[in-house]
Amino acid sequence: MYIDLLTKIKNAQQAKKESVKTHFSAMDENVAELLLRAGYVAGVQKKGRNPKRVLEIALKYENGAGVIRGIKFVSTPSRSIYIGYRALRPVKQGYGSLVLSTSDGILLDREARKKKIGGVAL
Repeated sequence: MYIDLLTKIKNAQQAKKESVKTHFSAMDENVAELLLRAGYVAGVQKKGRNPKRVLEIALKYENGAGVIRGIKFVSTPSRSIYIGYRALRPVKQGYGSLVLSTSDGILLDREARKKKIGGVAL
């Protein structure tokens, strides 16, 4: 699930790895593509065939430090937090990002505000 994916990415950046491999799932692929669009990772590739398909993510660094500095999970598998588009506020005064699962797919908070769509905060 996406929680495992984000934790692997954060830990690999702290260990100064070039890339990280994880099991493939459609949700993980969507979250990784979103991180690529937002500039948090350098590249995303789907490798292999079923049932051994993996997702390889190239990590991005700035000044020797990982781009992802902290992760906070709002929703958990047992508790989903729904946020309407009117309640979406900038994260870390505009320097952070909130990932939402909406009816239009996985979106950042900025994109969801523009489209006026709420959803489950990931």
